Formats: sequence, C-alpha cells, structure tokens
Amino acid sequence: ALLLAIAWMLNYGSWNYIFYLEVMKNEFEMLMIGSLVMLAAMTKSAQIPFSSWLPAAMAAPTPVSALVHSSTLVTAGVYLLIRFNILLSSSWLGQFLLLLSGLTMFMAGLGANFEFDLKKIIALSTLSQLGLMMSI
Repeated sequence: ALLLAIAWMLNYGSWNYIFYLEVMKNEFEMLMIGSLVMLAAMTKSAQIPFSSWLPAAMAAPTPVSALVHSSTLVTAGVYLLIRFNILLSSSWLGQFLLLLSGLTMFMAGLGANFEFDLKKIIALSTLSQLGLMMSI
C-alpha cells in the first residue's frame, strides 16, 4: 500500500506532498493516497484487523526481537500518520482510524487480562499503547 501511494504521488510530479496537500486535500486522488497510507500504517502498527502478528512476534524465544518490535518497528506507522495528519483530519479517514484504534485498545487490554504468559502480556500491553498512539 505504501509503494502504491508513492507511485500515485508521482502523478503530481514530486514525492514532496507537502506542497500540494493543502490545495488538493478534498480531491479523490488525495483520498486514495490517504487511504493507502493509512492502510500501510495500520499494518505496520498492528491495528485491527492486522493485529495478530505483533503478539506472536514479541513472544518469540529471543528477547531482542521483543525489544525491536516494541520500540522501533511498530512506531514507524505512527510516524507515517503524523506526517499525513492534514489529509487524515480533513476527511472521514480520521474517524475510521479512531474507531479501529479504539477497538485495538479494547481488544488488547481485554486479552491481556486473561493471559498468563508474561511475554504475551507485555506484547498485548504494547499493542494497547499502539492503539492509543494511533487514536491520538
């Protein structure tokens, strides 16, 4: 989805979307670019319906993989949404992302209450905090 959004931005002649984002934020092309970027950020930050990979990756046998997934990899999607905040706040994409991130927070918090493995509890806590960051 991210590669498709980058290729679609080439139609405007530049990857620097800041220059034309304010002028064209209500057009269909920008809505499609915003939805592709939001889809890429949701998969990277493990939001519902893509939330099953993060607890499985963090419960891996090596503690280094848990640290890498919790601290660096999943926050790239949040940074991507910070860069595209103008596009998301001016359309219905922001409300849709708020709904899905709220569901992710609820699902991860509820799942962590019934888990016994400490690694899974930490993974679900990380997932809940990612839902909070995506909703903000």
